[in-house]
Amino acid sequence: MQTIEFYFDLGSPYSYMGFHRIQKIATDKHAKIIWKPMLLGGVFKATGNSSPMTVPAKARYAMNDLKRWSKLWQIPMQMNPYFPINTLQLMRLITAVQLYLPDQFLPVLTGVFHAMFGEPRNLNDLQEFKRMLVDLELDVQQVQTWLDDEQVKQQLKMITEEAVQRGVFGAPTWFYQNEIYWGIDHLHFLEDALTLS
Repeated sequence: MQTIEFYFDLGSPYSYMGFHRIQKIATDKHAKIIWKPMLLGGVFKATGNSSPMTVPAKARYAMNDLKRWSKLWQIPMQMNPYFPINTLQLMRLITAVQLYLPDQFLPVLTGVFHAMFGEPRNLNDLQEFKRMLVDLELDVQQVQTWLDDEQVKQQLKMITEEAVQRGVFGAPTWFYQNEIYWGIDHLHFLEDALTLS
């Protein structure tokens, strides 16, 4: 089976759109997705890049652009009014579930993305974060242990460093047959590559 590697960060609204779109593409093309949660802040720091949301004109454009993609692909989306949200704990959560509860990884990832950009919640707020964990049927105390777990921290750091070494400079980024595809507006090239293989 063909495999697509997907590098993403939960704080990226374009990663949210890409998360939904890549699953449809993978289903249509009978491909498998290898999920690669990374820290986008670490990637930005290593590559000298920065979020488009830090440039007012780019941020305004991105808001309209995301609405267009949402309409085109029929993926409901709302910009989180509490943005930016520090995603370190969220990315550790996802990494921990991937390591320790792999069967629940996709449902949990779907739920957290939904809490970010589907029906946005203030995940900067600890109590709201805990409520989300309960909604996702996760043990709050277990999650707290995971957030301090050295293996989880190292795994997230490793994937982030791996991404940088492979040429990743932003999110979402995909690899297929070791070729890089960055941004949802380039997914049609990935689709073409899958079709031709």
